[in-house]
Amino acid sequence: MRIEDKPTVGIGLIGSGFMGRCHANAFGAVAGIFDLPADPVKSILADATDEIAAAAASALGFSRATSDWQAMVQDDSVDIVAIAAPNVLHEPMALAAIAAGKTVYCEKPLSTTASSALKMTKAAEAADVVTSVGFNFLRNPMIGLARQMISSDEIGEITGFRGRHAENYMASPDAPHSFRTDPRGGGALCDIGSHILSLARHLLGPVAEVNGHSRTIFPDRPVAARSAERRAVVVDDMTHALLRFASGVSGSIEANWAATGRTMDLSFEVTGTKGAIAFTQERMNELLLYSGSGHKAGYQRIEAGPAHPPYGRFCPAPGHQLGFNDLKVIEVAQLVEAHAAHGSCMPDFREAFEVQKTAEAIQSSAQSREWVTVCTAPG
Repeated sequence: MRIEDKPTVGIGLIGSGFMGRCHANAFGAVAGIFDLPADPVKSILADATDEIAAAAASALGFSRATSDWQAMVQDDSVDIVAIAAPNVLHEPMALAAIAAGKTVYCEKPLSTTASSALKMTKAAEAADVVTSVGFNFLRNPMIGLARQMISSDEIGEITGFRGRHAENYMASPDAPHSFRTDPRGGGALCDIGSHILSLARHLLGPVAEVNGHSRTIFPDRPVAARSAERRAVVVDDMTHALLRFASGVSGSIEANWAATGRTMDLSFEVTGTKGAIAFTQERMNELLLYSGSGHKAGYQRIEAGPAHPPYGRFCPAPGHQLGFNDLKVIEVAQLVEAHAAHGSCMPDFREAFEVQKTAEAIQSSAQSREWVTVCTAPG
């Protein structure tokens, strides 16, 4: 379809919770910030019931609402299917969208297991559809700058990596069970550890071997908010892992959703023979660079600004700060461009599978208490 001779792309969104609202906000804002080959149109919102879907569609600006996501996927007005539903539903929803020839934009983790993620990946590649997975922290201009510094040898030969994703939303023993604690893909490593693993791969490439240790801090949790009934926890609250990258670099990661006092400590430090860089999402508009020698050595703060694309799309002056939702807008801009060109939109399903495979290797290592090889993906 076209509006005033400008091509449009129809959006079908599944799920209107926190991430669904982030998707809707991004699709609504992106055309006013980026010069896109086509403008997104919010066509249909699907949710668990007709009532929930109708209320969310009205609030988020979608033309239609439905509780039948299967019908929505098949609808001719939908070109991109955005999946913001619970993890266990990602596979059937994505496979249906792929079969319908749609571009698929799925939240992380791609699925509940690496085997399921591989099934989805192979289906997408066989159908030659565009895919994208919501590792939106990779879209931060400061992460792009860090990757450029590493690849350009600015900090020399890389000697080490230390990464962490720590938050406190499960720090209370009374935080209830949810899809996050479901054994089918739940736990801190899969829920937030996938973000630091995606960053590690983005900056330093594939991980060859892992040695993990997991711990369940709270042995049980309420079955629901304010419930007196409690059920055992069988997933991790905290996982640490040593990493050996395929490049030979050694490193470590931590995933911890019970980190008292931490709200968004997605952070890393990369050391090299000539310098080092450090970053935390809690100060997402800054990158620290260590350089110099003698009494001039030290970390300097690099502040995000128009010199770090696509920051300038949002503001012409440095120091005015991008936010979490801006990263989603950048992600959606890249998705729409890839859809229009039928090109790649990284991280795609294949990359998300590699992240999930690495996480499962860490889980296996934590159980066996041995180093585990992260094998090359079959097919």
